[in-house]
Amino acid sequence: MTVSIAMAGKGGTGKTSVACLIIRHLLRHGGAPVLAVDADPAANLGLGLGLDVGKTVGQVLAGFNENKLLIPPGLSKEASLNIRLNETIVESRDVDLVTMGRGEGAGCYCFPNHVLKSFIDRLLPNYRHLVMDNEAGLEHLSRGTTESVDDLIIMSNHSVKGVRTVGTIVGLVGELKLNVRRKWVVLNQCPAEVDPLVAAELDRLGIGIDATIPEDRLVIEFDWHRRSLLEMPGDSLAVEAVSVLMDKIGSIRFNEVEI
Repeated sequence: MTVSIAMAGKGGTGKTSVACLIIRHLLRHGGAPVLAVDADPAANLGLGLGLDVGKTVGQVLAGFNENKLLIPPGLSKEASLNIRLNETIVESRDVDLVTMGRGEGAGCYCFPNHVLKSFIDRLLPNYRHLVMDNEAGLEHLSRGTTESVDDLIIMSNHSVKGVRTVGTIVGLVGELKLNVRRKWVVLNQCPAEVDPLVAAELDRLGIGIDATIPEDRLVIEFDWHRRSLLEMPGDSLAVEAVSVLMDKIGSIRFNEVEI
């Protein structure tokens, strides 16, 4: 069964970079093959993974809506759309990427959401892990793009606003009744000691931190040089911190299976 991991948090907290480092960890610890889904309209996950994005799901849906009257006789709308959606898959040795992209043209997301869900669900049996990088909100999760999420990584940077957004997301998960098995709060770009004001806000909201990821100059340099974060060295501070987080997640998951 495919294990699904989804990212959430305020914009600018480093969700995409951490998603890439999570995939890096999975590829080096028997977690391949991985399906990476970029559900952020900014569409930067491919860049972080060193994969060139061609068509996005948004572009396919826009083209489909414009030309759906040209579907050949005997071919259903859903079958026709699925053929085109397959063209959005960027394949590599151990990780494949699907990029949602931006909506282009009026009504490009009007076709029933279950088609997108069925597309992703049809792909999942071919992968051990799904890693979904989301935009700042929970729109793609609330659409039901995936049946459920095993691990939701809710990220904040070292700021009061970021922490407050974490509190909002935790509340939304409950309000939307999303099928999330485990929630993990991660403080990214974190100094050696958490600022008292940030710590006070965490206490006020009753939020515990499951992991901290320190500021890492290498992440910035890899971005500058358009290098894949999958190539980050093992002694990188960010890589080491993500490995600790993933070991913790794996341990909890293993204990749940044992129970």
